[in-house]
Amino acid sequence: MNLQFPNRSRSYSETHHRIQFWGHDQSLEVSFFLEADALARMQPDALHDEASALRAFDANRARIETAAARIYSRHAHASYTLTARDF
Repeated sequence: MNLQFPNRSRSYSETHHRIQFWGHDQSLEVSFFLEADALARMQPDALHDEASALRAFDANRARIETAAARIYSRHAHASYTLTARDF
């Protein structure tokens, strides 16, 4: 497992209340979804709009990527959803 996060892109889904971001394990792209409750646990003062959610994500990116890599190392799948209990 050599998961890296070279793609700094992320997007917010208001419908699903989550942020999507991507990691790469060699040539395999892996999708991650960070639920709003997980983001609220990391940054309780973050508002629930797109701009605030993305700012909170960016401020906690290293912690989020560490959790994503830990979850990915357990079982390699094409996508993962990170929840509050992952933090």
